[in-house]
Amino acid sequence: MFFGEYQVRFQKDKNRLALPAKIRNQIKGEEVVLAQGFDGCIFGYEKGEWQKFTKKELSGSVTEKRSRQIRRHLFSGAAIVNYDTQGRTVIPQNLVNYANLSGNQAIIIGAGDHFEIWNSREWQKYLTESKKEVWE
Repeated sequence: MFFGEYQVRFQKDKNRLALPAKIRNQIKGEEVVLAQGFDGCIFGYEKGEWQKFTKKELSGSVTEKRSRQIRRHLFSGAAIVNYDTQGRTVIPQNLVNYANLSGNQAIIIGAGDHFEIWNSREWQKYLTESKKEVWE
């Protein structure tokens, strides 16, 4: 299970960041699936969990517009990436663009069955907005 919030260094010139050890320890092997998440973040899944997650999405009929939209959103930008012994991985350019990763910092959060990679400013903005919604 993924949990916690981690500020990590993002090397924009290489599209590279290091997954924290507490995140890596929850992953079997040295590969993860990265995909366009919701709210402008990148989803990160251990491959087995990705298959469980997407099985539900694939059960929807392709004749339903909403089902097609979700499939396209999740699968069109997904990629399997490796990380080295220090946890360093290269984020595909399409996902860097999608999550607006810039500067030299990113946020990685645990979200139960997956982790998420956020632009630091967008994460803070999201927290502020979601706290207002939760406590209203």
